[in-house]
Amino acid sequence: MKATALLLLCLLPALARAAAPQPPAIVGRSWMVGDLSSGQVLVAEKSDQRFEPASLTKLMTAYVVFQALRDRKISPDQQVNVSERAWRAPGSRMFIQPRKPVTVDELIRGMVVQSGNDACIALAEAVAGAEEVFVQMMNREAARMGLKSTRFMNATGLPDPQHYSTAQDLYLLTSGLIRDFPKEYGQYYSQKEFRYNNIAQPNRNRLLWLDPSVDGVKTGHTEAAGYCLIASSNRGGRRLLAVLLGSTSESTRAQESQKLLNWGFQFFDSVKLHPANQSVKAIEVWKGSGGEVKTGFKSDIVVTVPKGEAEKLKAELLSQQPLLAPVAEGQRVGTLRVTHDGKLLGEYPLVALEPVAVAGIFGRAWDTLRLWLK
Repeated sequence: MKATALLLLCLLPALARAAAPQPPAIVGRSWMVGDLSSGQVLVAEKSDQRFEPASLTKLMTAYVVFQALRDRKISPDQQVNVSERAWRAPGSRMFIQPRKPVTVDELIRGMVVQSGNDACIALAEAVAGAEEVFVQMMNREAARMGLKSTRFMNATGLPDPQHYSTAQDLYLLTSGLIRDFPKEYGQYYSQKEFRYNNIAQPNRNRLLWLDPSVDGVKTGHTEAAGYCLIASSNRGGRRLLAVLLGSTSESTRAQESQKLLNWGFQFFDSVKLHPANQSVKAIEVWKGSGGEVKTGFKSDIVVTVPKGEAEKLKAELLSQQPLLAPVAEGQRVGTLRVTHDGKLLGEYPLVALEPVAVAGIFGRAWDTLRLWLK
C-alpha cells in the first residue's frame, strides 16, 4: 500500500496537556469500563479471569430472544403457556403460573426488570422448545461473538460449576446487545418497575434512580459471584459501559459502577475524525471507466483520548496501489491508521463510496502500458 498524509477532521479543542489520572480504587474482584462510541476500553482489572456470571447470564438469554423476535419466530403479543418447570424455577421470579398464559412482552419485562428465572425458562421454551436446546443457541452465539471464556449451562444464571464468563466477555456481549438491538434495549432496560400478577417489583439497578444518564443494563448476585452490575450511561451522545463483578453489596456495586462511569466521562474525550459516508480522498483507479474513485468510511471514525490530548492524534491513510477496476461500492481500498502519542489506537477500513466499471479494450490497453512504464 502507498502511504499518504490525512488531516484530522473535527478534532475537539485542545485542553490542558495532562494525561488521564489513575482510575479510582474499586471494590470488586473484576471490572472494566469502555467507550462504545469508539470501541475502546479505558481501563480493566482482571477482566479475563473466569467468574460465575449469575443473572448477567440473562443478557445472552435476551440476545437470543431478540433474535427470535427479529426473525419472527415469536411475537411480542404471543401467548405463552407456562410449564411446570418454569413455574417451579428457584431464585428470583416474576410469579407466572400454569394454566395462565402470559405474553412474550410480559416475559421479557419479567426477565429484564424483575430478573425472573421463571420468565427466562418460559422464554427459552417458547423459542426453542426446551431450555437445553435454547442453551445450545446461547453457546453458539457466544462462539460467534468471540466470547472465548464463556460457557452457559442454563438460561437463568443459576450456579453450575461449568457455567462461567469474564468481565471482558460480558462487556462484548452487552455492547453487542446494545448495538444489534437498540430498539429493544431502549424499550426494556431503562424500565424501573414492572407489575405482574398484582406483584410490583423494582429494577435492581439502583443507578436508574441515581443517574438520569444511565439506561441499563443488568444486575446479578449469588453467594459465589458476589454483587455484580453492568451499567451503561449515555451523556451527550457518548455511551460508556462499565462491568463490575464480585462487589460486596447492592449499594456498593451501584456506587463503584458510578465511579467508573464518572471517571470515564470526566477524564476522556471522544474525538470524531471523520463522519460516515463522506468522501475523504479520491484514489486513482487503473483500467476503469473513471480515472478515480471517492473513498470514505462505512461508519463514523471515533477515537477516545485523555482530555486535552487530541492534538497528539495522528492519522495516516494507506491506499491500495495500483487499484484496478472493477471497483465495487463498499469495497475495501485502503486503511486509516490512527496513533496517539506514537501508540497505535486503531486501523479502520477505507472503502469505495461509488462503483467504477471496467474500461473498454483501448482504455485497458492504455493503462496496461502506463503501468508497465511506471
